Amino acid sequence: MSPSDISPEARSRLALALDVDDLVEAGRLGKRMFPWFSVAKVGLELFSASGPETIGTFLDQGYDVFLDLKLHDIPTTVGKAARVLGSLGVSYVTVHASGGPQMLSAAVDGLSEGAAAAGLAPPMALAVSILTSETDAPSGLFEERLGYAVQAECGGVVCAANELSEVRRLAPELLSVVPGIRPDGVASHDQGRPATPSLAIGQGAGLLVIGRAVTNSEDPEGAADDIADQVAQAI
Repeated sequence: MSPSDISPEARSRLALALDVDDLVEAGRLGKRMFPWFSVAKVGLELFSASGPETIGTFLDQGYDVFLDLKLHDIPTTVGKAARVLGSLGVSYVTVHASGGPQMLSAAVDGLSEGAAAAGLAPPMALAVSILTSETDAPSGLFEERLGYAVQAECGGVVCAANELSEVRRLAPELLSVVPGIRPDGVASHDQGRPATPSLAIGQGAGLLVIGRAVTNSEDPEGAADDIADQVAQAI
């Protein structure tokens, strides 16, 4: 499949995780993988290395930027940090749902205030429910944290594929963002609850976060091609 054959709808459902510590390397990877991905995910590692400059790099390449910093502190601190992040032009910002509804609300408000001051659309606050590396969370914890996200008026939730049925049942209005995506035959690494692209999409995922399944591949373009094809068939 050539880049021109990629389904626009499939591409809109794919986020590239740029988990490196060098902005030049990340920029090259972003340019290389742009035909397959509509969203660039900037995490703690890259943001710690290069700061807000990182955001402009990927906005200039044409990506929506997903800032994955997993904010978690007292509500006042989270609100002030979110106000800064809301002014950067990103589309998504993660916040730990374990901080509770007051902290999540502070993030939502801060993102909106920062965006308004910069004349931008507010980023979507994504509540991180339970990390996909965790395999023994207590029963009922996901439902509790999902409720926090709804109460705080977050736009989406980050969850594992095996939690998508609860999102559909309890909060179908939220965007479901699913990391830990691994095609058949690809190592799960530190992901305790991985899922294939087609399974996640079939169960209702709105956005898939793809990292090492592509970036560690000997043939990144081929790996991205395969994932995009699976997503297109599952939509």
